[in-house]
Amino acid sequence: MSLTLYNTLTRKKDAFQPIDPKNVRMYVCGPTVYDLAHIGNARPIIVFDVLFRLLRHVYGNSHVTYARNITDVDDKINDRAVQRWPDMPPTDAIRKLTEETAAQFHRDIAALGVLQPTVEPRATDHIEEMKALCEVLVAKGHAYVAQEHVLFDATSMPDYGRLANRPLEEMEAGARVDIAPYKRGVTDFVLWKPSTSAQPGWPSPCGIATSGRPGWHIECSAMAGKHLGKVFDIHGGGIDLVFPHHENEVAQSRCAHGTPVMANVWMHNGFVQVEGEKMSKSLGNFITINQLLAPKSDASFGNQQWHGRVLRFAMLGSHYRQPIDWTVERMVRAKATLAEFAALLHDVPAASGPHDEVIAALADDLNTPSAISIIHGIAKSVARNKEAAGQLKASLQFLGLYDNEAPDVFAGGVDPTSIDRLKIRELIEARLAARRAKDFKESDRIRDELIGMGIEIKDAKDPKTGEIVTNWEIKR
Repeated sequence: MSLTLYNTLTRKKDAFQPIDPKNVRMYVCGPTVYDLAHIGNARPIIVFDVLFRLLRHVYGNSHVTYARNITDVDDKINDRAVQRWPDMPPTDAIRKLTEETAAQFHRDIAALGVLQPTVEPRATDHIEEMKALCEVLVAKGHAYVAQEHVLFDATSMPDYGRLANRPLEEMEAGARVDIAPYKRGVTDFVLWKPSTSAQPGWPSPCGIATSGRPGWHIECSAMAGKHLGKVFDIHGGGIDLVFPHHENEVAQSRCAHGTPVMANVWMHNGFVQVEGEKMSKSLGNFITINQLLAPKSDASFGNQQWHGRVLRFAMLGSHYRQPIDWTVERMVRAKATLAEFAALLHDVPAASGPHDEVIAALADDLNTPSAISIIHGIAKSVARNKEAAGQLKASLQFLGLYDNEAPDVFAGGVDPTSIDRLKIRELIEARLAARRAKDFKESDRIRDELIGMGIEIKDAKDPKTGEIVTNWEIKR
């Protein structure tokens, strides 16, 4: 089978050729465990889970190694731990925060139908590897020590910026916000930094007398190198990580190991926005995975609880490289479709493997929209072809979208006694006011919120006044 993947490094789709077909290796940047994972964090988790499944299908389960790390040493972690438990010793508070947050992360992504990676390295278990990289980079002239810091000298790498495809002036402009007097150049970045007594610290490398802690970028270089080798097949993550994180990973790893690349293929998923806007706590549209999965509350998305596979299906409806708009309407459609599939497939024996056309679509740079379109076609043929049901079920299982759940698991439904009729009326009036003001974006948002609450709205013209009036009922 020919597998093609878009490579950020080459800016084109290339035929995938593993270094060793008996040991295909992939690394994906995982969570920094200081807060609940949000819906944007869910996208790479789901996307690269699908790729992991596809690679195992093509090369064999035992021939694919997937490493997805956990960052458990970071200044955001330190700050959050002290804020949350100010009376606890900082090191204890940090440990408590990282353990609790990592455990919740695992519960949340398990609900999304995500497979366990082959290995899940933690940053704090790889401090010695990070220190060793610092030592090698200094010895080779790619890094230097200044004021108890170890810094990478970006000018020592002639093609620094190649992955991000950014001109030097742009990288320098971005780096100036974090300029420090001990840096030789504005694009130099920290490999190791000193710790205070309130911060986690380890004996420092490179002859530095005080204790310190690693910079963010060196962590992934150390963990990827330890578990996958100096050069491996695929490195993945969100598009926001291309610069500076992945660019700096490349610089550290290549210069330390003397290799032309760190990974042969670099893959990045697109951004996630919510109801047409960038996700932000200040806008009140910051949505966590846990919030979507949690029992219905006023704070939940669309005022209802969502099954994890609904989240997964909604996410895979867009190609991974494209931005995705996370809306209540998208979730409602995904929920209804999975309920229909479950009605066809509950307790039906699955075929021995997914449909060949589904695999072919995924082999074309993870084209999940095409794969889902093929799945819809298979579903239409189930009534006249009993064998199609087994193929449909196997294909959905392969994508992690179905595991023999009963239809009502997805269908949900609305308890009429739980409907706040005054709230419904207020939302309808607000929608009509937005339409009169020609604020169609707001009227569509309110419509989607009502749909998510299980409310069906019907617009009609008043025969006497000609104005739009809206009636509603609970969807059955």
